Amino acid sequence: MEIPPRYSRHIRFQQIGETGQLKLMHARVAIVGMGALGTVLANHMVRSGVGYIRLIDRDFVEESNLQRQMLYDEEDARQNIPKAIAAANKLSKINSLVQIEPHIADLNPTNAENLLTGVDLILDGTDNFTARFLINDVAVKHQIPWIYGGAVASRGVSFTIIPDRTPCLRCLFHSAPSVGTTDTCDTAGVIGPIIHVVASFQAAEATKLLVEATDHLQSKMNQWDMWENHFSSIDVTKAKKADCPACGEKKFEYLDAIMEEEWIQTLCGRDSVQIHPIHAAALSLEKIEQKLKHLGTTTRNRFLLKFAPNDHIRMMIFPDGRVMIQGTDNITQAKSLYAKYLGM
Repeated sequence: MEIPPRYSRHIRFQQIGETGQLKLMHARVAIVGMGALGTVLANHMVRSGVGYIRLIDRDFVEESNLQRQMLYDEEDARQNIPKAIAAANKLSKINSLVQIEPHIADLNPTNAENLLTGVDLILDGTDNFTARFLINDVAVKHQIPWIYGGAVASRGVSFTIIPDRTPCLRCLFHSAPSVGTTDTCDTAGVIGPIIHVVASFQAAEATKLLVEATDHLQSKMNQWDMWENHFSSIDVTKAKKADCPACGEKKFEYLDAIMEEEWIQTLCGRDSVQIHPIHAAALSLEKIEQKLKHLGTTTRNRFLLKFAPNDHIRMMIFPDGRVMIQGTDNITQAKSLYAKYLGM
C-alpha cells in the first residue's frame, strides 16, 4: 500500500516510520463519547491516519459545548445536530481517507458488545463511571486494550489498560461513585487546556499501541492539575487483583446487568433524565411531531425531535425510542412525561 504524502512527518519520526504508519492505516478504533475528550481524541486519530474510526455518542450539540468541544460550531448547536454526526461531518473534511462510522447511541448493556468489538482499541471520552465500567467489561471479556481518561475543572487523569497485563478499571475502583458525590463539568466547570492535555496523552498512548511500540507505554496512572501546576504519576502495577470481579473472576456485572423495561439515567449536573427502552424502537419523528405539535413547541431534524410542552420542560426524542427529558432530575416525573406524550 502506498503511503500518502500527508503522513510524511510521521514517517520521518523513526519510532513510527513507514511500518508504523501502515499499521495505523489498517487500525480500527472506537471512541466512546464525542464531548470534550472525544473530539480531541477523534481529531488526533483521524489526522494520524487511523483507517477506521467508530464514533459513539448519545447527545446533541449545545451552545455550552463550544467552549471546549473542538469539532463543533454555532450552526451545529442551532440545528441540534447529534454530536456523532457533527463530528463525522467535520472529520471527513479533515481526512477523507479515513472510514468514519458515527453511531447516535447510548452505550448500555444491550448494545455495548456490538458497538465496542471488532476494533483494536477503545478510547474513553465518556463522562461517567457506569459507562467506563461497561467499557472495561467488554474490553476484558474480548481482550481489547482501552485508555481511560477523565477531566473536570482543571484536573485530569488517564491510564492505559491492557487486559491480562495491567490492572483493569475495577482493580483500581471497585464500584462507581454515588451520583452527586463527584464533580462534573456542569457542577465544577472545566477549562479547555486540561481537556487537551488528557486527550493528547491518551492519543499518544493510542499511537504506541497501534504501532505496537508497547515497550514505550506508560504503566502508571497520570494525574494533572493545570491550574495549580501539579503533575503526579502513580505506579499501580501492584493494584492488579486476583479477586477482581472483571479481570480476575471474569464476572462482567455491568455488561450482564439485568435491565428493567427501560434503561433510566439521571444526567448528573444537567437537570435531565434519559429514558431508553430496552427494546429499541423505530419511530417516525414526523408522525410524532404531528401528534405533539398541538401540545407544545416542536423542532425537528432528521436525527431528533425537540418538543417543549411548557417553558420548563424540553424532550429530545430520538428515532430509536430514546428520550432525553430536560428540566427535571426526578425520575418519576420524567417517566410520567414519557408516558403522557409518547404512550410507551
